[in-house]
Amino acid sequence: MPWIIAIDAGTTGVRAVATDHAGVTLNASHREFTQHYPRPGWVEHDADEIFEVTQSVLTDAVASIQRAAASGAQGSTTDTEVAAIGITDQRETIVAWDSRTGEPLHNAIVWQDRRTAARCRQLTEQGELPRIRQLTGLVLDPYFSATKIEWLLGPGGVPRNEHLRLGTIDSWLLWKLTGGETHATDVSNAARTMLFDINTLQWSEDLCELFGVPIEALPEVRPSSGTFGHTSAECAAGAGVPIAGIAGDQQSSLFGQACLSPGMAKNTYGTGSFVLMNVGEKRPAPNEALLGTVAWQLPGHMVGSTEATVTHYALEGAIFSTGSAVQWLRDGLGIIREASEVGPLARSVSDTGGVIVVPAFNGLGSPWWDPRARGSIFGITRGTTRAHIARAVVESMVHQSRDVVDSMVEVSGVSITELRVDGGAAVMDILCELQADQLGVTVARSRVTETTALGATLLAGLGVGIYSDVDEVSSNWSADRRFEPRLARPEADAAHQRWHRAVERSLQWATEDQLDS
Repeated sequence: MPWIIAIDAGTTGVRAVATDHAGVTLNASHREFTQHYPRPGWVEHDADEIFEVTQSVLTDAVASIQRAAASGAQGSTTDTEVAAIGITDQRETIVAWDSRTGEPLHNAIVWQDRRTAARCRQLTEQGELPRIRQLTGLVLDPYFSATKIEWLLGPGGVPRNEHLRLGTIDSWLLWKLTGGETHATDVSNAARTMLFDINTLQWSEDLCELFGVPIEALPEVRPSSGTFGHTSAECAAGAGVPIAGIAGDQQSSLFGQACLSPGMAKNTYGTGSFVLMNVGEKRPAPNEALLGTVAWQLPGHMVGSTEATVTHYALEGAIFSTGSAVQWLRDGLGIIREASEVGPLARSVSDTGGVIVVPAFNGLGSPWWDPRARGSIFGITRGTTRAHIARAVVESMVHQSRDVVDSMVEVSGVSITELRVDGGAAVMDILCELQADQLGVTVARSRVTETTALGATLLAGLGVGIYSDVDEVSSNWSADRRFEPRLARPEADAAHQRWHRAVERSLQWATEDQLDS
């Protein structure tokens, strides 16, 4: 059985996961890299360090495969073949490099970076938001790549010439792993740059002109599954390995959760939370509450189609603070010593005692999109305990997720029957129980916790024919546990209305000079 290695290049580190055809996964290797904060609100990464860390975890993954083969742990004493590599990455982070040397021309500007907030407000005031929303499905926010590139080519001092290459982290790693042979990306990453027309599935000349981006420096856009290139001799996984699957982290998670049919949805509870719904082959109409994006594009034979390629779109709700609210309980308030304590502490009380926490530390994302919103605690009495506040934080994750799902149902006209969940906070049974109660549908927690890496694995396996089609991919998914709603709808709706009262009081709080940090 050949192996597939998934590279999961996240915001704080890189993970490599080795999986065989039967779905047996070896212990993942993970290494962190440095976070750079040159000014308040600015976040940068050293792209060379990201590649070095990637090489390190690839070395670990290959060693794990060799140990497993030698011990016969996978039913074979000899097979150490790496048949494919898949890449999934932090989206929107942008790298500029020189094609002659392969060296970065500036630190990578990270998706969290806010340095172009004023520029985004200027463009909104100039009336550019409707055009950008129509072409890209996105909103004018420094979260996305276009204004980061504009800054790099202006104040950042990156030279414009024929040797300039621009790309998200997947493009950078693909370039480096192939020894500079391949400058490409997939549709899901391209769709997050605010330069890609998701109607025509091509780079937009109009938007490149608006942001002053040389279109020839951008990567070739390809389907999410299929051979992008082969590793060079310098790659830690060895030479000649096909890199056969690429997707942005949230789209990869949607694929790893086997949400392969329209109406299927997943939620990843991480530092923030990302709810995605597969809406099928028709691009969702632009709307103010949610992002419209490309989920993936696959060759037709992988999905039983006679079309050359089949594109699926997704609605996405970006929730800025969920797991970070737990970190705040630990690091800011000292209510807990370890993040793992929050679930038992929240369960130690039957309700929040009337307390509502709105964790708008850096504004609110979907469906509010209010950068001026700020974190608030309501309903405190003399009887409020740390357990009530902990439970209110857990409930804030649930209510924010319901806001997004309700918007998705309204926009798409499709009701969901199940929400598949993953991410660090999803290990809390109380979170899953409360989420089922608020949504009124089954919440299914994936057996595989690393669904982002799983998505990259499955896309790469499809790309080299280890998996025959998406039906075989779907058979790889199973639930660890399903949580059914128990709360009566009037009671659930009343609690959600109280949450909305608190949110309304948190909106438009920050002043103009506080928005860039």
